[in-house]
Amino acid sequence: MLNALEVVTTVVVGVMVGVEFCVAFFVNPILNGLPGDNGLRGRSHGARLLGAVMPFWYIGSLVLAAIWAVAGWHHRGSGLVVTAAALLIVSVVMSILLLVPINNRVKTWTAEGLPADWKEQMNRWDRFHYVRVAVIVAAFALLVTALA
Repeated sequence: MLNALEVVTTVVVGVMVGVEFCVAFFVNPILNGLPGDNGLRGRSHGARLLGAVMPFWYIGSLVLAAIWAVAGWHHRGSGLVVTAAALLIVSVVMSILLLVPINNRVKTWTAEGLPADWKEQMNRWDRFHYVRVAVIVAAFALLVTALA
């Protein structure tokens, strides 16, 4: 049973990392490269769509890692799993304190009602997101290492 939990947790976190990596390094740069504010519609839609899904994914990943840490406490690699769970906690806290407030504003924006600093807000979100991606990549790497 523990083996199944380890694999499921690693896959769930790995897919989440893939989605967030794709957003950071492919989707947002593509949208940012569109002329004027054309990328805004895509970012606004993405804020609504991913903003509805990702909280469950982040919390679910954290819960799975925490269960693995408790269930495998006396097994080899448990320290790696605990550290990965701690990094997932950091990613959730970062999301709540830094990214979600910007995301909540972005999902309400329209081309007619943009704040003057909308590009700066997008750049700030991107910078925070790069850090969050690094944190979850590290958590994923620790979980993969704990499997070995």
